[in-house]
Amino acid sequence: MTMRLRRRTAVTALSALLLLAAPAATAHALPAPRASTSAETLELPRPTGPYAVGTEVLHLTDHDRADPWVPEAGGRELMVSLYYPAGTGRRGPAAPYMSAGEARLVLAAAGLGDTVPPAALSSLGTHARLGARTFHGHFPLVLLSPGFGNPRATVTSLAEDLASRGYVVASVDHAYESAGTELPDGRLLTCVACEKMKSAPTEEARKELGRLVSTGRATDLSFVLDRLTGDRPAWKNSRVIDRRRVAVAGHSIGGSAAASAMLADSRFDAGINMDGTFFEDIPATGLGGRPFMMMGTTFHSPGSPDTSWNQGWQRLDGWKRWLGVEGSGHSSFTDIPVLEDRMGVTLDPSVTLTTDRQVRITRTYVAAFLDQHLKGLHRSLLDGPTPGNPEVVFNNP
Repeated sequence: MTMRLRRRTAVTALSALLLLAAPAATAHALPAPRASTSAETLELPRPTGPYAVGTEVLHLTDHDRADPWVPEAGGRELMVSLYYPAGTGRRGPAAPYMSAGEARLVLAAAGLGDTVPPAALSSLGTHARLGARTFHGHFPLVLLSPGFGNPRATVTSLAEDLASRGYVVASVDHAYESAGTELPDGRLLTCVACEKMKSAPTEEARKELGRLVSTGRATDLSFVLDRLTGDRPAWKNSRVIDRRRVAVAGHSIGGSAAASAMLADSRFDAGINMDGTFFEDIPATGLGGRPFMMMGTTFHSPGSPDTSWNQGWQRLDGWKRWLGVEGSGHSSFTDIPVLEDRMGVTLDPSVTLTTDRQVRITRTYVAAFLDQHLKGLHRSLLDGPTPGNPEVVFNNP
């Protein structure tokens, strides 16, 4: 791994934990303040689909597996936010973006704890309603894994939009791999795995830790799938899930985990990696012919220092796309551009796309992939470049 790649995979934009995310150009000590519209940025972008969105949070514990980062904590604990198409009728309030405790920890990890109040994150408006009834029907399931150090909240905009388009979405907080995760009993978990990564003595040790994160998350995702679709499901509305149509997607190391999950579990029918180095090699035998999309910054172009994308592309044996988004940054595929506007900071000055374009491109191409491979709806958007999306480059080496 080259020094540039090490830095490219070394900083999570929001958490600034100097671990696994942003381009070398953004590896500065603190985000730069900017004039912004933060006063007006009071909510996430509205979902674009025809359904209202409901949400519920599950606390799941895998008692058969000790936590890999803090074994003395006992079974592996996962917080899961479910988003689903909602019916009409009574609905509760909009769900909080994250708790005040989580926001405090995330901002402290980002070096913003003294300048940005926790309410700037915790009070960000969402569109999913607590307690909303599920819409009648059966819907495909999508599991989302966030970037290393980032809480599951940072994929909320994508999750809400997919639910509004007719998907059940489960975004997962992997214990001790986020800057801040609050459990129902009030415990706040920090990113122990991040500290281990920072203290790794060699590049090879860092790569091995990355592989353990990727494969460990794959096990988490399979466990969540078990609990949502098994004989005794943890969610009371699990009947609306079509267990024959399941996809997994993730950002950064969550994207690597999506591939790892497909390698480990044949129930995942399709997968997406959003700008993440593959820490587990895709074998020469591929993914059993299942579709996979790689979508990222132009750093991840053919011949880039991140050889995992070049190798992974060659070994994918089913329907596949390799999309580069010009003007994007590592965190463009998450809520972080919206959070930057909200907080009035610039975390990645190399990004030239507007926040609206970053959100729209991510939502549109992820939904097109899922529509085509889980719903059987051909989406011409995935056939090649389009005039309406000139930033999206189709890489087909």
